[in-house]
Amino acid sequence: MDWDNLRYFLELSRAGRLTTAARRLGVDHTTVSRRIQALEKSLDTQLFIRDTTGYTLTEAGRGLLPQVERMEGAGVSIEQALPHSSDRLSGQVRIGATEGYGTVMLAGQLAGLSQRYPHLHVDLLALPRAVRLSRHEADIVITLERPERGPFIISKLTDYVLKLYAGKSYVEQHGPVLSREDLGRHKFVSYIDDLVFSKELLFLDEIAGSGLVSLRSTSVLAQQEAIAAGAGIGILPAFSADQDSRLSVILAQEVRFIRTFWMLMPVELKDIARMRVTWDYLRETAEKSQDRLLPDSAN
Repeated sequence: MDWDNLRYFLELSRAGRLTTAARRLGVDHTTVSRRIQALEKSLDTQLFIRDTTGYTLTEAGRGLLPQVERMEGAGVSIEQALPHSSDRLSGQVRIGATEGYGTVMLAGQLAGLSQRYPHLHVDLLALPRAVRLSRHEADIVITLERPERGPFIISKLTDYVLKLYAGKSYVEQHGPVLSREDLGRHKFVSYIDDLVFSKELLFLDEIAGSGLVSLRSTSVLAQQEAIAAGAGIGILPAFSADQDSRLSVILAQEVRFIRTFWMLMPVELKDIARMRVTWDYLRETAEKSQDRLLPDSAN
């Protein structure tokens, strides 16, 4: 038996799809298929049921799984005990995140992860929509919505602040906003209500006397550009907007929102070394970024 084939068995049992298992292993899906066929031939038994929905374990496959998981756990322990274990950590990790946090914060921070683990391959999905673990779109997800149920490891990553901003040219043209009552005469930039991926982003309903929404977008970064260009005023994450010299904070003491990022990972991935180190690194970078995520807050 080629023991390396068991790695392919383990990934496919967790992923349920050839393409997902192949991505995690950093190989082509035909390689996964070939390895599984070779393993089944060597054991003279069928390990997976193949259908249009993907791959599910047979009774023989379910019997083999815990034994292979114990082998994996022993292998991880051995690797971590060896010197220069970071040089040995390899494979692929796909991280899904909200567009703003993924683009503005994570894209730069993940360079440090690559330097720490040079053989680790990272995919970053920074999207203006929810990245779904249930569809195997990512291995670790950073989201605004905490799921009420599911086979996930769930951890609070960090709180972050959002404020009301206007472009400096907009303030020069329309005058300062001195109170909430003034908001009714201004135009706003916001999300498209029926396309917003989280109810946590529907801020304008919480602002008394909010005026006309003149421009809407599914993208928070597009909103920031529109606000900076003078299309209106709007709510933006401070970790992004405070870095933009074209913007000014409006009603800093009166309009302030706190939201939470949650980090999720499927339970079956929690003991994989590359997933654990990535998870820990994301927590580490969030903790180091508290001054930017929660400006003017007591940490």
